Amino acid sequence: MVHPSVAGAFARARQQRMVGILLAAPFFASVAAAFFLSASLGAATTLTVICAGFSLAWAGIMLIGSTAEDKVAGSASLVVGCLALSVVIAAAGGTASPMTAMMLALPLEAYWQRRTVRSALWGGAAAVSVLPLQALLATAFFPETVSVSAWHWLVPLAYLASLLPRIGGFTGAQNQGEQNESHPRLEDIVDAVVFRMAQSGDVADVSAQARTKLHLAPELLLGTGLFDRIHISDRVGYLCALADLRDGAARQTVEARIRLPQRNGSDASDNYRPFLIELMNDGDEGNGFTLLVRENDELAGLRAELTVAAEAAETLELAKGRFLAAVSHELRTPLNAIIGFSDMLIHEMFGGFKDPRQKEYVTLVRDSGHHLLSVVNSILDVSKIESGAYATNPELFRFADAVEMCRSMMSLQAEAKSISLATQIAPEAGEIHADQRAVQQMLINLVSNAIKFTPNGGNVTVGGKRLGSRLHFWVSDNGIGIADDDLSRLGKPFTQVQNDYTRQFEGTGLGLSLVKGLVTLHEGTMSIESALGEGTTVTITLPVAGPAKKEPAKKGALLPLEAGRKKETGHGALRKTA
Repeated sequence: MVHPSVAGAFARARQQRMVGILLAAPFFASVAAAFFLSASLGAATTLTVICAGFSLAWAGIMLIGSTAEDKVAGSASLVVGCLALSVVIAAAGGTASPMTAMMLALPLEAYWQRRTVRSALWGGAAAVSVLPLQALLATAFFPETVSVSAWHWLVPLAYLASLLPRIGGFTGAQNQGEQNESHPRLEDIVDAVVFRMAQSGDVADVSAQARTKLHLAPELLLGTGLFDRIHISDRVGYLCALADLRDGAARQTVEARIRLPQRNGSDASDNYRPFLIELMNDGDEGNGFTLLVRENDELAGLRAELTVAAEAAETLELAKGRFLAAVSHELRTPLNAIIGFSDMLIHEMFGGFKDPRQKEYVTLVRDSGHHLLSVVNSILDVSKIESGAYATNPELFRFADAVEMCRSMMSLQAEAKSISLATQIAPEAGEIHADQRAVQQMLINLVSNAIKFTPNGGNVTVGGKRLGSRLHFWVSDNGIGIADDDLSRLGKPFTQVQNDYTRQFEGTGLGLSLVKGLVTLHEGTMSIESALGEGTTVTITLPVAGPAKKEPAKKGALLPLEAGRKKETGHGALRKTA
């Protein structure tokens, strides 16, 4: 019958004592009314008074259970008790009756309930006021003198019997009451919602701060109410903290998201807020736990800052990609003109050169134009992949044909350095359903890197085989290899490994980044095995049946990135082995 918002053993015991008084007092009053009022007022009036007494007592119990206002109920009970005792003493024959001894019940019960000297003084004042009131009532309503008999002691003796089991509660009660009055409750000290929990994990009490902090009535959080509102992904940590407390831990702290009521038509799935839950063991005496739930303002602020920073970084990344794509697109037109007119001059279509150096310089212009055009095309491809706008056209083709085309294209570059370019394609490699141009681009970029970073007279091998539903192919060399510290930077656009050997070659660092992007578009994986000074093997795995079919984007809509994909790590796995 105690209100759920009342926390603390002393406060709950105080309200429980008040409820006990209101339950027992009407029975003593009914016996006294039956003895002394029936002769003067009649049976009907006496019955009405008895019913009114029970109704007032039960109304006080309902007031405590619904609002936790035990002070209001206690004050009202003291006033009603004073009036009822005055009527009974007046009807019993005045102060000569043994019922006068019941005046001591007012200060005793007031002290028993509140456990303070102040409450005993208020009870004593009410008892003293009984004397003039009973004299006034005796004159007005009970003029006939009632003879005093021994059975009048029945009610005082019954009340005395009720005091016997409570004598121990009066011992030391004053010190305990003064201590609780001088020391505020935990709920009044901390700026948090206080939960009292049993060993089983069920909430027994919730402080009134739940209405302001969680926007919930305390009774909704009793039992498993708190656990049911914790985000499902945070429940494991919460239960682990409870298990640690059961094992003897004194204190645990958990960060959890708690579902709050919907406000202003908000979505229920987005109604979780971060809170910090501090769990404390009450020890052997309390045999339970105390929880402090407060808003995790620091975490909420960090998440807000992280969201803003992520949005700013994404905006900057998109702006950078669009800028590079726009610049690259504008560069292609003049580059094509430079390359075309250079070819015309080299072939002496409009007359020969007077000096051989003129043809040499024109050849350098053409070669530089081709190199710059390849860089521009790589930038455009990387930008398209990162923005999710790279279009693939899967088709069925023999993987060996793509390898042969790559070998024929890169053979001159290999011969210039006396590098052996070999192929090891297993017969079962067969056909693959993928974008043939993209697969050829992967092979060309990997073979070009292998030849570039392999010393003269080295070996470069392109291999492939089918394992189940996936095609594995690799490009290996016995070149310079890759150091551990450099592996993490591989595959990032415009990033190159720098050492004494690589400084001899030009490059933009876009080749491996483009390969990673194309592998991801085909839902494949990529790994690197390398040892410094011994060589490198790059292995790619692609599904033979091709990437899973996806719904085409609506007209005018941007192509989104795959779920969970990240700019740097989403293009396949990289691993380093000795």
